[in-house]
Amino acid sequence: MHARYVFRETWVIPSPPEAVRAMLVDLERYPEWWPQVRAVVKLGEDDALLVCRSALPYDLEIVLHAVSRDLPTLEVGLGGDLDGFARWTLTPAPNGSRMVFEQEVAVRGLLGVASMLLRPVLTWNHRQMMRGCRRGLSARAT
Repeated sequence: MHARYVFRETWVIPSPPEAVRAMLVDLERYPEWWPQVRAVVKLGEDDALLVCRSALPYDLEIVLHAVSRDLPTLEVGLGGDLDGFARWTLTPAPNGSRMVFEQEVAVRGLLGVASMLLRPVLTWNHRQMMRGCRRGLSARAT
């Protein structure tokens, strides 16, 4: 049994799309600016393992597979504890880049079963993770 989640957020980051793209495709540097990304292991040219922990005391192991690295849309397929995709659409904005983040996932395993009962808590936990991403990107972009 899997619980499905759909997330969408829009931000403005004070850097042009090309610079934001460079930060987003450089996965191995995520722990330097995204506090909730604890570790990144490159698995191949198009694949990496991210270990993430947000506010809850639980590590998510997410396998990323690059689908698109070209502007305006960056996309990865997600495996491991999550199954689905994450996508960034980057466009110029007066003060930098307009970023639209979209994610659709099914949560696997025991967490998937528990997530049906804990949906509000896990949604809050995801918001905390993305708040860390937004703050980290904004600080690194300036």
